[in-house]
Amino acid sequence: MTTVGKPSDTMPVRPPWFYNQSAAIPLRLRDGAADVLLVTSRSGKRWVIPKGIVEPDLSPAASAAKEAWEEAGVRGIVRPGSVGTYRYRKWGGTCTVEVFILDVERLEDAWPEQALRRRRWFGIDRAAGLVREEDLAEMIRALIPALS
Repeated sequence: MTTVGKPSDTMPVRPPWFYNQSAAIPLRLRDGAADVLLVTSRSGKRWVIPKGIVEPDLSPAASAAKEAWEEAGVRGIVRPGSVGTYRYRKWGGTCTVEVFILDVERLEDAWPEQALRRRRWFGIDRAAGLVREEDLAEMIRALIPALS
């Protein structure tokens, strides 16, 4: 892979489409309350939503559903339209993440990244308080009036 910068701070060059990502907020309704499924980052230090690069052959919504399966072991229906975007720094650039709601239909016992991540259901307020990106937290908090 090509690198840029000084030898002390070389970074792999990523194709521009790596910076276009999509994510799912896995949601379930139980006993009149909504829960959000969060997963740990690969390092295990942060709670995040399933997200990843929008693959060239998939729509952002389909890519979000694929990430939810791979990272959290959930399958369901992606609601039409995104609920917003947020940005974060990675690979020496800024990633833009389009976020979708995934109504969870099945929580599988085995999934591709189960050895790398933990998953846990949280109430909406708690989930919003655990994610680092404020724009994402606001999207999660916005679920409360939308579900009422």
